[in-house]
Amino acid sequence: MRPMSGYDIQNMLQENEAERWSGVLVGSIYHALKKLEQNNFIEIDRIEHSGNRQKSIYRITELGKEHLKDLVYNSIISSDVPYPLSFYAGLSFIEQLDVERAIEALRHQLTMLERELVIVESGISIKEKHLSNGLSPLMSIVSNNMVNIIKQQINFVKDLLTNYNCN
Repeated sequence: MRPMSGYDIQNMLQENEAERWSGVLVGSIYHALKKLEQNNFIEIDRIEHSGNRQKSIYRITELGKEHLKDLVYNSIISSDVPYPLSFYAGLSFIEQLDVERAIEALRHQLTMLERELVIVESGISIKEKHLSNGLSPLMSIVSNNMVNIIKQQINFVKDLLTNYNCN
């Protein structure tokens, strides 16, 4: 996006809850920066001094931009169709539970999904705040899709609960 320090990158990822949706471990940023620098994908743009401290501001190199393009392309073509597999497996055998325990499990799942929706919507707002022009049209589509998938799962669980409460 722009030249940034490791600390700035770490803060941005934490605010966006990147570990939840990207697989990036926020605590491994400095290790990743060192590796990226060793591979000439990034380089130090400048050193900023603040009192006795200094911080390196990194920028992406031309080689890094090409590597990023390859990563983006490969992540798009190799993406899996996401299914909540353990949830579906549990639903396949839900009749093994007594009705009260099944309803308790479904309500727990509903609560988790509703929390996830709040977190994702909050993350989108934070992302909009960090981008000077807001989300691009493409990122708006991606963000809406994430929200819609969670809402669809919420409605699915509500339908399951309605079915169980009717029996």
